[in-house]
Amino acid sequence: MVEEFKQEDHRTQILLLIHTGKNMLQNQPELYRGLNYPWGVKATPAPGEPIKVADGVYWVRFPMPISLDHINLWLLEDDEGWTLVDTCLDLGNSREIWERIFTEFMGEKPIVRVICTHLHPDHVGLAGWLTEHFGCELWMSREEFLMCKAMTADTGREAPDVAIRHYRAAGYNEEQLKRYREKFGNFGRAISPLPDSFRRLLDGETIRINDRYWQVIIGRGHSPEHVCLYCPALKLLISGDQVLPKITPNVSVFPTEPAGDPLKEWLSDNAKIRDTIPDDVLVLPAHEAPFCGLHVRLTQVIESHERDLDKLFDHLKEPRRAIDCFPALFKREISGDLIGLATGETLAHLNCLLGRRRIKRRRDENGVDWYEQKPEASPK
Repeated sequence: MVEEFKQEDHRTQILLLIHTGKNMLQNQPELYRGLNYPWGVKATPAPGEPIKVADGVYWVRFPMPISLDHINLWLLEDDEGWTLVDTCLDLGNSREIWERIFTEFMGEKPIVRVICTHLHPDHVGLAGWLTEHFGCELWMSREEFLMCKAMTADTGREAPDVAIRHYRAAGYNEEQLKRYREKFGNFGRAISPLPDSFRRLLDGETIRINDRYWQVIIGRGHSPEHVCLYCPALKLLISGDQVLPKITPNVSVFPTEPAGDPLKEWLSDNAKIRDTIPDDVLVLPAHEAPFCGLHVRLTQVIESHERDLDKLFDHLKEPRRAIDCFPALFKREISGDLIGLATGETLAHLNCLLGRRRIKRRRDENGVDWYEQKPEASPK
């Protein structure tokens, strides 16, 4: 009886939230490093408890059992139903939280579409389960959907020779290559099977939800074709991982496209977003707290990467392998599972410098790449 009373009391609180529109977090504006946080820098909603941030827009935080221990998801209400933006990892606990939201918050309205900003498992993990559960469509950009399909197909597969050569060229020793082989194919283990079809999102198109339009803004670099959603009427930007307030998303080169220049795309698209989206929006990021100060944050990110490129250039006064360049880019020691992300990020910076013709690369007889400043290259 006590447990039943607690559950009924919890349902009453949820219904009160829906009907009154009150936030479960108090507004506590806080300035921190040039950004304004309406709910404070460390705003931490209770897991699975939706919070109203604007008319018809709700913030719900899901816990994750990894170093980045949460993800922010967004629920958009319409007369006909709900639009979800991102889904969380495919975990038993995550499904339980969603089931509770279905019954205690969404009421009689179904989910009519699931939008995933990009292919990473914390964003797309439950997309297949949710779309099957409600018989609705998955909306993604084409490159994100197809790349996610390709990467999940590697689940359980042995690492290909081309990937081993890629990391040997970066300077991996045999123990590090062995560790890579053991981890290969894990990408799809936290993703429920994606549907066999999807609705493509295009840069610049608009989606009408609750008699307001949301414009699709594509950003590249962190992932191939990342989707942000901008609502002028509400002055909101759902930014996914494209714009985060304190951490910088990983921008990496992978064995599938070893000559890619994702950092060039990251810098140019962030500048485009800064030039395109007004500065007075409330940014709703996938991690950490909502904030104001879009232009300040994008400038911080761009300038930080440019400084890193200059530090890396200085570090290459003598020939070095990719793994020898970690000290120029990272303040902490890189070891264990961090080495993969650090290698991808370092290669992205090296490829950007190669594209700017500031450094050169040669491969030795052991298949290892060595990078060095070009004598004629200027410091900037």
